[in-house]
Amino acid sequence: MPPEESATLDLVERTRRSFAAANREDWDAVMGFFAHDAVWEVPELQTFEGRGAIRGFLNDWVGAYRDVDIEIDDVRDLGRGVGFVIATLNGRLRGSTAEMRVRYGAAYRWADELIVLIASYSDIDEARAAAERLAEEQG
Repeated sequence: MPPEESATLDLVERTRRSFAAANREDWDAVMGFFAHDAVWEVPELQTFEGRGAIRGFLNDWVGAYRDVDIEIDDVRDLGRGVGFVIATLNGRLRGSTAEMRVRYGAAYRWADELIVLIASYSDIDEARAAAERLAEEQG
């Protein structure tokens, strides 16, 4: 995304574009939304620090599926660079005919037009609470 274009996009639109790039499995484009030292926390799994670790996590996570589609069910700008998203990953596990549907929530913190933190949760209420805490901390 050209810099002059990104300056006009709001947090919600940037979030939507990052998901669209993930659906295309365009990892270079996805990584362009992240700060070099970004952190992705998955409390039920682990924390991934930096673009390289985040890219590896996404490759492993999305790469476990065929015919992946990640739908945004809801995305909100909570102010002060904090966003909240509910999304559903649909796909088939590789080597299986089983179809998977994984719904999750995530809190996003943006700074200088880049994602600096994502905290994603399988429990939507936990994700919403995390996003609200982030917004309060930024206030």
